[in-house]
Amino acid sequence: MGEIADPEGFIRSHTRLLAVPHAPSIRLHLADEATALWQKTEDELGEIGLPPPFWAFAWAGGQALARHVLDHPELVAGGHVLDVGSGSGLVAIAAAMAGAALAEANDIDPIAHHAIALNAAANSVAVRVRGEDLVGTDEGWTHVLAGDVCYEQGMAGRIVDWLSALQARGAVVLIGDPRRAYLPLARLESVATYEVPVTRSLEDAEVKRASVWRLRG
Repeated sequence: MGEIADPEGFIRSHTRLLAVPHAPSIRLHLADEATALWQKTEDELGEIGLPPPFWAFAWAGGQALARHVLDHPELVAGGHVLDVGSGSGLVAIAAAMAGAALAEANDIDPIAHHAIALNAAANSVAVRVRGEDLVGTDEGWTHVLAGDVCYEQGMAGRIVDWLSALQARGAVVLIGDPRRAYLPLARLESVATYEVPVTRSLEDAEVKRASVWRLRG
């Protein structure tokens, strides 16, 4: 994969620093439209077939999870929190704002690493960026939060199995998701549900009903 010469400049040029609709105390560098940014990213890198720029949008599950953490800071206060599939860093930023001792944002997209850093700075919080594939590992996180990770079958199964193992050894695990195609509902129970404003170009509605879920057992 190629590299963008100035990734932070690229992010600033193609996004605006905006309040997150369902968590307006957080500001993120957000894009107005997905397809144009996707094309610009491929042009910049000289590649086609890249994954969508997940880092440039506040997805429904992540917004619900961030809102829940901000409304219930006692859930993460003092903890070592991992936000997996972080994208923009939204959930990790919410955890840091809610008093986590250490908030880590994990995403394998190298552009997301720069977006997370920019977004954390914009909200005056410290977030540690993790770029490796952490699925299947255990570094002793007290809390593992995952927003919008169930949109591909193989990935969803792999991540949920890992989350289940982390919960079994004592981690607090929460999933934010608007019932995407591969969300394993039989393994989950809803903790809270929110009506979340979203980008119509990405979703099938302007408002999505997104829930925060925990694994049964």
